[in-house]
Amino acid sequence: MEKQHPLNDLMSVAADKLRAMADSNTVVGEPIHAGDVTLIPVSRLSFGIASGGTEYSTKKQAPGEDNAFGGGSGASGKVDPVAFLIVRGDSVKLLPVLPPPATTLDRVIESMPEVVDKITDFIDKQQAKREAKTDLAD
Repeated sequence: MEKQHPLNDLMSVAADKLRAMADSNTVVGEPIHAGDVTLIPVSRLSFGIASGGTEYSTKKQAPGEDNAFGGGSGASGKVDPVAFLIVRGDSVKLLPVLPPPATTLDRVIESMPEVVDKITDFIDKQQAKREAKTDLAD
């Protein structure tokens, strides 16, 4: 049987700890009920992991023998609050908590959902007008 390298164990332990922290409740938090309003926190997760090691030998110890390995691993996680979903009756609104966009491109990207909604409403109204004219002509 092949001997498992200690570096594999180091990476596995760090990855398991990150996996335990990154569940769905971390991204979309537990709902907070306040009367007829429900707040649902939304967060962004960032993770990093690093590991390294070396085989070494001394005059008295050949490479590959026990205790001929030195290494370490590390992991980091960061949770940033992004927004709250506000649910009131049939209405759902998104309340961002991040700072306002810094560049023009950020502002354009942020406003895209609203622009798409306005364009869709405009197209729907135009189609309704055409259908009304067609019905009157018949």
